[in-house]
Amino acid sequence: MDHRYICTHFGDDYHRFHGAVVPPIYENSLFVYEDFTRFVEAMKDEQNHYIYWRGTNPTVEIAEKKIAALEQGERCKLFSSGMAAISSAVLAFVRSGDHIVSVGNIYGPAIKFFRYLKKFGIEHTNVLSKNIDSIEKAIRSNTTVIYLESPTTMTFKLVDLPSVASLAKTNNITTIADNTWATPLFQNPLTYGIDIVVHSVSKYLGGHSDIVGGALITSQDIMDHIFYNEYQLLGGVMPPYEAWLLIKGLRTLPIRMKNHQESAIKVAQFLHQHPAVKKVNYPALKSSPDYELGQKLLRGYSGLLSFELKINTFDNVLSTINSLKLFKIGVSWGGFESLVISPNYGYNTEQLSEAGIDPGLIRISIGLEDVNELINDLDRALSSKTAT
Repeated sequence: MDHRYICTHFGDDYHRFHGAVVPPIYENSLFVYEDFTRFVEAMKDEQNHYIYWRGTNPTVEIAEKKIAALEQGERCKLFSSGMAAISSAVLAFVRSGDHIVSVGNIYGPAIKFFRYLKKFGIEHTNVLSKNIDSIEKAIRSNTTVIYLESPTTMTFKLVDLPSVASLAKTNNITTIADNTWATPLFQNPLTYGIDIVVHSVSKYLGGHSDIVGGALITSQDIMDHIFYNEYQLLGGVMPPYEAWLLIKGLRTLPIRMKNHQESAIKVAQFLHQHPAVKKVNYPALKSSPDYELGQKLLRGYSGLLSFELKINTFDNVLSTINSLKLFKIGVSWGGFESLVISPNYGYNTEQLSEAGIDPGLIRISIGLEDVNELINDLDRALSSKTAT
């Protein structure tokens, strides 16, 4: 099914909503039944009946159908945040005495969550190397989950998803992959054998920096388990208004991603040639060590990348970021606006070293502004940083 059709029309069911071209927002907390017999029947299958907002809601369901189709998965459930989705996916497959392996640099709160689980007797190992042999060595007899992002956070290294999926299946381990960077348009981890895909819909899928939410996409069997346990019992579900905004964001996803990609490639090429820059972390560049793997796994590239300053002191990072005018300083990414941030806060050099992150690293999210203006902004900020 074509991506554009899925984003614009799939799941909208115009006939159900009196021909409304924009689906209505169902803000009601519950749905009533004409007789108790029908209610009892509906309770047998809460996933496919409207009973209570915390289970299934018509507005939320439309967005879920679109995202499931985009990711080529059987079911999707939307959550109130990316962390609600991540924690629900992980908790579905661990219990006291189990072990989690995470691969490469991943989202900071996800790492903190894995460490938090230690209080429940769940162990965690982070493997910085994306080498399949290193991942295999980290696996224990009690490992039940492998969690990863591809590309990885901040450093944007690609992970060989088919190899990790194959290794996990051999060892009866569940794989969870965050696909927020690539979006379903450019990568579908489920087709490589990954069990569960995670998205922060606050980023590209929403696209307008006006919602916070998360998504899980997986098989019907796995979703049956998550729906009746972690989804409903933890209660981190997406409200209908946020789902309505998400539907509107999805309408323009293919157009926005094309623009993000085209602009980011031009910015990356500019940075790659700049004398103040030591390295650009972006798999679309032919100079990237992951370029060939990207040609196999990815159909395109998003607008999030990082670069490392030759003079990698905190003062130089601070000066460079503060010199930018069009790039706004802020967390998150994937919206219409261009953003800049660094993991170097001036007091955490040791932690950066442990994570394999250069202290001169600056992350930028390329928005929808004119790319030449963005390049000029970067050039001005870097113009006094050319000393080597």
